[in-house]
Amino acid sequence: MENILTINNLTKKFGYLTAVKDLSFTINKGNVYGILGPNGSGKSTTLGIVLNVVNKTEGNFHWFDGNTSTHDALKKVGAIIERPNFYPYMTALQNLKLVCKIKGVDTSKVEEKLEVVGLLDRRNSKFRTFSLGMKQRLAIASALLNDPEILILDEPTNGLDPQGIHQIRQIIKDIAANGTTILLASHLLDEVEKVCSHVVVLRKGEKLYSGRVDEMINSHGFFELKADKHDELIKLLETDTSFGKITIEDEIVTAFLNNPMSASEFNKLMFSKDITLSHLVKRKESLEEQFLQLTDNLN
Repeated sequence: MENILTINNLTKKFGYLTAVKDLSFTINKGNVYGILGPNGSGKSTTLGIVLNVVNKTEGNFHWFDGNTSTHDALKKVGAIIERPNFYPYMTALQNLKLVCKIKGVDTSKVEEKLEVVGLLDRRNSKFRTFSLGMKQRLAIASALLNDPEILILDEPTNGLDPQGIHQIRQIIKDIAANGTTILLASHLLDEVEKVCSHVVVLRKGEKLYSGRVDEMINSHGFFELKADKHDELIKLLETDTSFGKITIEDEIVTAFLNNPMSASEFNKLMFSKDITLSHLVKRKESLEEQFLQLTDNLN
């Protein structure tokens, strides 16, 4: 696959603080990547380094095939890493035409990009009349003016209401569907799970996981259980190697599977052990549960 961005052993220190530590991952063309982690995990610093606004301490990165200078490569990159900043007294159309002038890009695509973000009907409205969500959508339109090969977004839905969040996420999916590679930083598990194909999980500047989202959540799932013979149920689960972690909350026993097992197979097993279940639900682990397990392992 064609590489868009390759990061090798990247480290950034601010005095005694290590914001990014020995970070390596590769972004391939045509996917939606999420850098996931809580505030202070090094997401924005990583984006700042590859966009040449933050100096690295150690390690290296290169864009595309590695033969293009970062300055030239960034001409093929669209990025929003700060709050949208346009002239409030100018219209959406006027603001984007000004961006074209600054970037040295033809103005012929301004209306096309406004349509991509659902703002074509507001092209003659002044920026100051826009909601926060509309401002963010205009920023995305401005980042698309040079038809970038990759679009970089730092916390794209931060501060938005549910409708604004939904609109931004749908726009990201639509842009990706047209072949643009996307890299977004987010502290929202839900965002990464709904929008991204790949994820890099960071904590305190260190990589905990890098790979496909569906592979990260491709566990065997877990059972939620309740039985009259509560203690016998727990004892059986603890001695059976088919089960891993077991938790108990409000009499509901949660048993994580080490191996594939259907609910009917489990029910038969319980019946053979003379345990009658009053509650049996099989669930799939969410990205949140996987993320918590990852971070728990490193506490």
